[in-house]
Amino acid sequence: MTDSPGSFELLSSRVDELEKRICALEHPARAMAPTVSTQLQPANQVEAEPSSMQAGTFFPTMGRAMLGIAGAYLLRAAAESGAMPKFAVSAVAAAYAFGWLIWAARNSAAPSLARYVYASTSVLILVPLVWENTLHFYVFSPIVSAGILAAFATLSTALDLRSTSSRISWINLGAAAFTSAALAFATHDPLPFIFSLLVALLAIEGGRTFGSTQPARPLVALVADVAVWGLIFIYAGPETARTEYPTLAALPLIAPACMLFLIEGTSVAITAIAQKKTITLFEAMQSILAFVLAIWSVLVFAPSNGRVIAGAACLGISAAVYVANSLRLRCLADQRNSHIFGIWAAGLLVTGAMLVLPRELAAICLALTALVAYWMATRLDSQMLKVQGALYFMAAAVIAELPQYVFRAMASTVPARADVSVFVVLVCSALVEIAARDSNQLSWRQTLLHLLPLLIATCTMCAALVQGGVFILGRGIPVSAHHLAFLRTLVLSGISLCMALSGSRPSHALMKHLSYGALAFLAAKLLFEDLRHGHMEFVAASIFVFALTLIAVPRLIRTGRGIQGPNLAK
Repeated sequence: MTDSPGSFELLSSRVDELEKRICALEHPARAMAPTVSTQLQPANQVEAEPSSMQAGTFFPTMGRAMLGIAGAYLLRAAAESGAMPKFAVSAVAAAYAFGWLIWAARNSAAPSLARYVYASTSVLILVPLVWENTLHFYVFSPIVSAGILAAFATLSTALDLRSTSSRISWINLGAAAFTSAALAFATHDPLPFIFSLLVALLAIEGGRTFGSTQPARPLVALVADVAVWGLIFIYAGPETARTEYPTLAALPLIAPACMLFLIEGTSVAITAIAQKKTITLFEAMQSILAFVLAIWSVLVFAPSNGRVIAGAACLGISAAVYVANSLRLRCLADQRNSHIFGIWAAGLLVTGAMLVLPRELAAICLALTALVAYWMATRLDSQMLKVQGALYFMAAAVIAELPQYVFRAMASTVPARADVSVFVVLVCSALVEIAARDSNQLSWRQTLLHLLPLLIATCTMCAALVQGGVFILGRGIPVSAHHLAFLRTLVLSGISLCMALSGSRPSHALMKHLSYGALAFLAAKLLFEDLRHGHMEFVAASIFVFALTLIAVPRLIRTGRGIQGPNLAK
């Protein structure tokens, strides 16, 4: 028996061939199918068909498009000849452009290139027609032109809903949107064309409820934003700067921005609540921008009652957003929509309080609301409620002018008195810190949420102690700069020692870090304030107090840990 190198390979190939023949005898249909399909559709022919089809239809498609444009020029020539009324011929030309749009959407058997070319042809016919008949020939009034553009955008959106092969509406919607925005300011009559943009945006949002993707939505929304902003900007200025624009009442000026916010808000509500889809970043930012434009228009064009109306609307919407978030969104697995709604509700509540209530009362109400939010967050273990409480605390501090008060007390002229809202913010933030139970294992987000009320309480307490000390010293002696500097050193040292003692406990670990921060601030204060005034005895006293504080703070932290250790062991 001879063992040749290729004997095993030859034997293996023959065995495989026999197995295939036996399988073909047992299953003849399965064996014939690949052969028949291969014979009917060769690979080279199948791959070659699309390229040959594109090459064979490109020039005929462009030829049809040129015939369409030639027909538009023929209609224009008929209008210029005067044989027929210009309005009738222009109406026929507009219908002619609509026909090309319908053909582009309904011709599903044509390649995608042909549909894009036909859609572009409809745009090339309609846009110059509307532009010339509005600005040069004065055949169409602004209202008629705006209605044609709105109908064109609506029809494009409706046809796009029925077409599943290609999305060509972005060509028509983009052209209609830009033409409306350009004519709004070229004709000096912006209202009809802004409403045309809003109708197009409403059609797009309606199409999204039926499952259409609507790729042109961001473009149309941004153009509508710019048009509404331009309207507010023009009519908010002096009348001498807009002599070419018609005089409008307050309601027509407020309506576009409010309608824009209504469209965007309703769309987001349907997306998040009814359809349970995730809110995109664009939708969130667009809703905020529409809200800002609506509030701005109300405050500018209705200054007498605008603040109350806008504030009441903000409070009502905030309550509705809170209810929707609690009943429909908080129970979902994906909490993105719930978090967005929670931030919106907090922002609306802050805005409404600022617009409706007086400054001090608004700060007091927001501070109390922040205290309730932190308390509920502790009871319900909700991180979002803590975020809302932090937003309320920041808003209350800004409204109460707390940063200015702290800066004046610690680095400038001490104020003679403080508002009641300052002390309410101080008490509420201190109560939050007393009830807090933090630890060293917090994430950076949780640390910020715990740190904010603690920082507000600490800074306000320092400022209040300095103000009280100046008031007491002023009863006996005239308070000079070196007296004030030493008093601030004493206050900062005392606050640092108290925070070090409290921060030694695990439940208030953040105070330990703030005590070291107070030491750093105290060192900078000695350099930039105490050493500048030249009274050596007060400078020496300040340095002595600072040195004792440097020694005492680490020891207090260690002492607290030592006391806490035996208690934990027991």
